[in-house]
Amino acid sequence: MVSERVSRRTFFAISALLFASSVAVTIMWCSSMSTMGEMPMPGGWTMSMAWMRMPGQTWLGVATSFLGMWIVMMVAMMLPCLIPMLWHYRQAGVRQGETRLGRLTALVGVGYFFVWTVFGMIAFPVGVALAELDMQMTALARAVPMAVAVVVLIAGAFQFTAWKKHHLACCRNTELNCRLQADAGTAWRHGLHLGLNCCHCCAGLMTILLVVGVMDLRVMAAVTVAVTVERLAPAGESVARAIGAVIVGAGSIMIARAAGLC
Repeated sequence: MVSERVSRRTFFAISALLFASSVAVTIMWCSSMSTMGEMPMPGGWTMSMAWMRMPGQTWLGVATSFLGMWIVMMVAMMLPCLIPMLWHYRQAGVRQGETRLGRLTALVGVGYFFVWTVFGMIAFPVGVALAELDMQMTALARAVPMAVAVVVLIAGAFQFTAWKKHHLACCRNTELNCRLQADAGTAWRHGLHLGLNCCHCCAGLMTILLVVGVMDLRVMAAVTVAVTVERLAPAGESVARAIGAVIVGAGSIMIARAAGLC
């Protein structure tokens, strides 16, 4: 009983330290990027420096920097909703008499964030390519505010789909952990499974983060709260729909502004 309490305290202490560290690094990164300013673009919007190469930088260096900070940012944003899943996996290992719980639980987490790392590896070149097009084509740049507004509206509507409902249910289901074997291969595959479900479930919210403000701490915080609440609240599906309604409303207002109606 004493060892179980110590294990529990250690698990949550390490999780809290990892979360606090990732939040601190993310804030410092965003603050340092904000000092560089943003590029004013035709259409009355500004482009984040996250998609640009600064003088003296190579594209490999920019990509590496982006990916490193993307991983840290994902830890800060996703760890609150991942911790309960890791804890249930750990408890399943306890019931099976497994003694390597620390390493196996960490492996589940690594598998989970590996999926988000791949997501970032795909998002970066897409973001850079779109930024290059915006800088080269004035007409396209002027259309960005309306395009972003439409994307936000679609992301809000995504919250009401059967796809969202299915993957949210998978992300909220902790009973799957009780049937898992406590070995490295299963731990890694389980982490990948959790990560893939999470990416599918968060597709709309993460799209909003990327198009509205990947460097904006306010957007990050809002997405983090939305993801965490819809995963952990008792009525997750209803919360997801409520979040969708708010996003649809925000998208509608953005469309009206982009069209000059307000």
